[in-house]
Amino acid sequence: MSPAQTSPPRPRARRRRFGWPQRVFSQVLLMQLAIATGVTVLATGLFLAPLSAQLDDQAMRRALAIAGTTASPRLAADLTGTQPSARGPVQTEAERIRTSTGAEYVVVMDTRGVRWSHTDPAAIGRRVSTDPTDVLAGRKVMEIDSGTLGRSARGKTPLRDADGRIVGAVSVGIEYDSVRDRLLAAIPGLLAYAGGALAAGALAAYLISRRLQRQTHDLAFSDISALLAEREAMLHGIREGVVALDRNGSVRLMNDEAQRLLGLGPEAAGRPLDEVLGRGRTADVLAGRVTGEDLLTVRGHRVLIANRMPTDDGGAVATLRDRTELERLGRELDSTRGLIDALRAQDHEHANRMHTLLGLLELEMHEEAVEFVTEVVGVHRATAEQVTEKVHDPLLAALLVGKATVSAERGASLRLTPDSLLPDLLVDPRELVTVVGNLVDNALDAVAGTPGARIDVSFRAEGRTVVLRVADSGPGVPEERRELIFTEGWSTKALPSHGKRGLGLPLVRRLAERRGGTARVADGLDGGAEFTVVLPDALTEPDPVPDVPAAGPESAADTAARGPEAAAEAALRGPEAAADPALRGPDPEPVEEAR
Repeated sequence: MSPAQTSPPRPRARRRRFGWPQRVFSQVLLMQLAIATGVTVLATGLFLAPLSAQLDDQAMRRALAIAGTTASPRLAADLTGTQPSARGPVQTEAERIRTSTGAEYVVVMDTRGVRWSHTDPAAIGRRVSTDPTDVLAGRKVMEIDSGTLGRSARGKTPLRDADGRIVGAVSVGIEYDSVRDRLLAAIPGLLAYAGGALAAGALAAYLISRRLQRQTHDLAFSDISALLAEREAMLHGIREGVVALDRNGSVRLMNDEAQRLLGLGPEAAGRPLDEVLGRGRTADVLAGRVTGEDLLTVRGHRVLIANRMPTDDGGAVATLRDRTELERLGRELDSTRGLIDALRAQDHEHANRMHTLLGLLELEMHEEAVEFVTEVVGVHRATAEQVTEKVHDPLLAALLVGKATVSAERGASLRLTPDSLLPDLLVDPRELVTVVGNLVDNALDAVAGTPGARIDVSFRAEGRTVVLRVADSGPGVPEERRELIFTEGWSTKALPSHGKRGLGLPLVRRLAERRGGTARVADGLDGGAEFTVVLPDALTEPDPVPDVPAAGPESAADTAARGPEAAAEAALRGPEAAADPALRGPDPEPVEEAR
């Protein structure tokens, strides 16, 4: 089942437990409510603390303002010109001001601290209950203190006569209960705002928790942790590569197998796919620009099968399977079948010649029999010598001799152009064997069933660069398909037994581009298709004076002289056989001795 179709995990059955809730929804909701409540209480306290101080300051300033208004020169004259009494002018004026301003008390004192006015007439003539030193020294005083009338906000100011001399002081008190009442009156409105904010926070917390509940499928934190551990174990334990992409095409995650197959590291996570992989078919397949199932792509030296599945969030999950070994075995199987076909053709040809020779001997036409054998041997030697005169590398020459034999069996003529010449200086002969083998095989498929089928192979050395051309007399390649045929997985042929085609020409181009060369196709001079491959630095510098002749592998002439069977076997076994002696098998006996 694809990730897009996977049903969401169900929460595990749990017994009801008291105490701290287990579900993510409940835990997040409680935490958010606690945070909202704490913030509301803190904000309310932070607002009330300065509000109380502000109300206290306002009360003290109001008391000081009333005291300043009361301390007039006329009151100073009454203070110095009369005696303190309950009906004196000082008491009368003080009570008038207290009543009109709503102050708790207005006390007028002389320089000795004796009261000349008070709300309680019995207190007139007595000393004040608080120390008047500061105010009698000429300083204004604001304070909150307790006296005979209780706690109050007080303002004190000196009382000066017309000449500016201090003759007493005026103390005004604002009842502290009135300040507290104002503070308490502001609390309900403040709590209403705080309650509204708390309700809005609770609603937001609930909505967020519900969304989180849907996204986590109502799982507990322990369940999420277990699922994450299981996912990590599954992703990094399977044999397939898994690449997850987000909706922007960036790599979300990549398991160990995908990193190995793509040749990437953990740092690829979070980066755009095209930046990580570069331009090419692999990036196009994983990004969804090329659609289909079991898409073939090549990354480095690996052959990969990719599938891409979209997910509900707009991203995608791609899986990769390594088919490198399977493709290698498939190519070996194709090579083995080609070898069998070549041997079957040789066996058929050899049987016909033996029958002819037997008939000549039975008819006692001995001279004709000798001429027939000489002619047959000469034809094979001529073919081998024609190849080895122009291609000096033994492995490549053996390949061409074998391909010539197979071509003849299929009714086609494979020949080297007269201007072909390739010295025995190849840096990697197996690389050129792969290129030539793929191009000749494609040419054989193209000319199959056509009259006068012909394949022309041309080699040219330009400094250290090898230029290879393979032209055929087939139908050619339409211009709109000339780039498409170099794409992995694209082929016009029927599928082989191992299930995939479309690797030969892409491999040729990759080998050429790896050396900084090119591989392209165009129309041939006589119709058909002409493939041109340029391989820079494919030749080594010649050694001017070899010190000791090396006993290397057998030459192309030696291989060809042993007969077409040996050449076909050496060529069709491919570069793997050339590199691994265990794959070559026993050398066949020379043709002359076998005959």
